[in-house]
Amino acid sequence: MHELGVVFEVVKTVKRAAESNGVTKVDTIVLQIGELSSMIPKYIEACFPAAVDGTPFEDTKLKIEILPAKGICNGCNYVFNIIRHHAECPKCESKEWGLLTGKEFAIKEIIAC
Repeated sequence: MHELGVVFEVVKTVKRAAESNGVTKVDTIVLQIGELSSMIPKYIEACFPAAVDGTPFEDTKLKIEILPAKGICNGCNYVFNIIRHHAECPKCESKEWGLLTGKEFAIKEIIAC
């Protein structure tokens, strides 16, 4: 489970951002995770308490936003959800598409108290 190491890096990044902006208490960390990301949201949530234990972020909440896996059809330029439509364009049935979103993993927001 590589999520634990990733969550520790998120906490380090938030700590640096908070310090450089004079923030002493963080209420919420908002992460964006794409449906096709290698990160599994429930594992991120499970690892978070261990990553913040003994840090100034022990009381910080974690919020995760799931970003849909969207592709654009190479044949008709229709934008569709890749997972919901089983990687096939629902408009023209082409299986040739380009990925637009879905592999992201990002800190979207750090909400200070």
